Amino acid sequence: MEQNEIKLTDMLALERTNLANERTFLSYFRTSIVFLSSGFVILKIEDLQNLKTLAYILLIAAFFLLIVGIVRFIHVRKRINNYYTN
Repeated sequence: MEQNEIKLTDMLALERTNLANERTFLSYFRTSIVFLSSGFVILKIEDLQNLKTLAYILLIAAFFLLIVGIVRFIHVRKRINNYYTN
């Protein structure tokens, strides 16, 4: 058996880790969509015009959450791949 050969249990662990990373990214994405839609709703409903500041904060937070999720997903994916290829 070669030194670089991955065992079945290690392959399954790698797959579980990759799936967990994807789920985490989807959580960031889902939260970003909720913040974005909440911000737009607050801006569009006339009765909530006194909450405009909150709407803009939610819109900005949605953008940053999505960026953090993407960066984290890529970073973790690289670390996983580096760990199992070395």
